[in-house]
Amino acid sequence: MPISDIEKRRLAQHYLLYKSVCRYCGATNPLKAKKCRKCKSDDLRPKRRGKK
Repeated sequence: MPISDIEKRRLAQHYLLYKSVCRYCGATNPLKAKKCRKCKSDDLRPKRRGKK
């Protein structure tokens, strides 16, 4: 179901897409995180947001 309200769409995109992903365990973390919340590794990458 598409979201027609622009503000709700922006909030949904922020919470779903703007994250960091740990390269070791795959856990999602906040975008500004320095270490993984599960395995404490510092090897994080931004979540991919492009089309597949």
